Amino acid sequence: MGTAVERDGLPGWLVPVRDAAERVQPGQLSRFLPPAEGGRRSAVLMLFGEGEHGPDLLLIERARSLRSHAGQPSFPGGALDPDDGDPLGPGPVNAALREAEEETGLDPSGIQVFGVLPDLYIPVSDFVVTPVLGWWRESSPVGPVDPAEVASVFRVPVADLTDPANRARLRHPSGYTGPAFLVAEHVVWGFTAGVIDRVLHYSGMELPWDGSRVVRLDEEAFGLAAADRERVQGRTAGGA
Repeated sequence: MGTAVERDGLPGWLVPVRDAAERVQPGQLSRFLPPAEGGRRSAVLMLFGEGEHGPDLLLIERARSLRSHAGQPSFPGGALDPDDGDPLGPGPVNAALREAEEETGLDPSGIQVFGVLPDLYIPVSDFVVTPVLGWWRESSPVGPVDPAEVASVFRVPVADLTDPANRARLRHPSGYTGPAFLVAEHVVWGFTAGVIDRVLHYSGMELPWDGSRVVRLDEEAFGLAAADRERVQGRTAGGA
């Protein structure tokens, strides 16, 4: 498993993402920053590829039986293991690639790691998370390796993520409000949506969207509200 960060050799559309990752500051990504001490070290893989519908991003849906973040779309990833190496060195990259392979079955040898974002913090789970940026140079088949952990694996076109019609702010029953993406019959929200939102913004990919549009999380289904589900399904069926 390669751990070196290689910044060159990317497709042109991905270069702004790399450049943004190299200059962005932690406070520009989130208001939740790691504590001076403590926190459980983890890493996630923000993997960009080129699929059937152009540039895309790999996401998973966590199994609904899990104790933490059940049923929620997210990046592949998880906690660092001792074998991953130094948390302040190659550990996060190794962990992101290892966890992505364990969760989706992808072949990490086909991935070029081109950047690492600053460490962020998820207070509810006490995770200090390092987002690792990858270019899927050689795609491999993916799917849930263990259904008890991952319900589904899906690739979201970047064009769908930047489409203003798919953007909203989500209001959680807990009172949390943050960015959301209504894509692939999922509501992507929370930490994952926050990172996507900021990466799109600082890379210049973001299109103007209606920030006053608010959707509520379907706490039972952890999916789209009926009207939004019908809209997404109708658009998919129509090939738009």
